[in-house]
Amino acid sequence: MGKVIVIGSQKGGVGKTTTTLNLAYSLHSMGKKVLAIDFDSQANLTTCYGLEDTNELEHTIGHLMMAQIAEDVPECLEAFIQSKDGVDFIPSSIYLSVVDAKLRTEMGAERILAEVLEPIKDRYDYVLIDTCPSLGMLTINALAAADEVIITVNPQLLAMMGLQDFLRTVSKIKKRINPTLTVAGILLTMCESRTTLCKVLTEEVTESFQGQIRIFENRIPATVKVGESIYYSMPIALYSKNASAGIAYRKFAKELIAYEG
Repeated sequence: MGKVIVIGSQKGGVGKTTTTLNLAYSLHSMGKKVLAIDFDSQANLTTCYGLEDTNELEHTIGHLMMAQIAEDVPECLEAFIQSKDGVDFIPSSIYLSVVDAKLRTEMGAERILAEVLEPIKDRYDYVLIDTCPSLGMLTINALAAADEVIITVNPQLLAMMGLQDFLRTVSKIKKRINPTLTVAGILLTMCESRTTLCKVLTEEVTESFQGQIRIFENRIPATVKVGESIYYSMPIALYSKNASAGIAYRKFAKELIAYEG
């Protein structure tokens, strides 16, 4: 059975999309079958996969969600699943914002994504969901469909402040909607290990959550190669095999698999 993992955070700019893209490729390179889902109306992950004119897309996760709401999901979902660099993905577009508004008035709205994934998740070892930087209905849907959540945090003060709010949301979803949901751990991204602020905030996270929530040992360093690889619509490991961030993501993928084991 495929494991559904949300890459989440209340804050934007903390590496959710970059982590989804590179973790998916790292898992694929280790022999795992992976589906990545862009569950953000900004469609950043879709752009990372090389689809630039996202507003023209007619087969996106938003269209699948709307079809599920209307109870008119097509039997064949292959048109919605694209592939790049060995990773399958379902793109997004601004249409997902229409779905977001629709969910606010729909009965049982928090389970729509779970229903969409039900017939396809078992084709994969991992389904990774890139989420939007908010605690609205789309994020609730993602957490309701997930087995686990990886929380990305960059060691900046505002990102740290949003961590507690996101954890409270996860706790509420677990209690009220999805009792099997667990926090896989906190992944520190964009780490400038030489700066005092990074060291202080990293220590603060470790001290605050050690023994309660797993803090992944592997941390993702800040490097210009990340931005460059995204510009060229490539995982870091493909763009520059010796880049420190690409190596860190591969180590993180190994750590995640070991943790699952």
